[in-house]
Amino acid sequence: MISISAALAGFFLGASLIIAIGAQNAFILRQGLMRSHVFILCLICALSDAVLIAAGVAGLGTLVAQSQMLLSAVTFVGAIFLGCYAVIAFRRAFHPGAMKAGGPEALSLKAAVTTCLAFTFLNPHVYLDTVLLLGSLSAAYSGADRIAYGFGAAAASFIWFFGLGYGARLLQPVFAEPAAWRVLDVIIGIVMGLLAISLLMRFFYPA
Repeated sequence: MISISAALAGFFLGASLIIAIGAQNAFILRQGLMRSHVFILCLICALSDAVLIAAGVAGLGTLVAQSQMLLSAVTFVGAIFLGCYAVIAFRRAFHPGAMKAGGPEALSLKAAVTTCLAFTFLNPHVYLDTVLLLGSLSAAYSGADRIAYGFGAAAASFIWFFGLGYGARLLQPVFAEPAAWRVLDVIIGIVMGLLAISLLMRFFYPA
């Protein structure tokens, strides 16, 4: 029986990493506000994440599962990694700025797809988040639970990117104000901080 808890763990960890404000999200937000190539760009981002997560869960997760020492090391590094993300999010919250999305001209489909792929695969954080962190932590699960964990993380990508792309036009008045970004970054900081603490607890007090 597939564990709902494993799927939820993958979903919430994936969501906490994906929602961090960055170049890829800013690009999708901009395209969404312009209503330009929204579906194909959101699909590219979500499928790219799903492929990378699957690679991490199938390969790196298996490798880590063979070594308790390596699993402990990855757990500790993952906690530090999430902790650093939390600090960065809180720093952004104290130095907010309105995001200037939209522009006078829309990109062609070819230019938009090329730019989206560049934001996705030329960003080293995408590999840290999906292949290394999400993939390695999947070693805590086995069999159907690991698959559920991967599906949960991939589902977070689909929900986030399509929600951001198609919901962007509704958010334009809100995110024109720096205070909105401050609130979002505080939430991201809290979520990542709590995840970092939970990983540290697992490291120092393994079951």
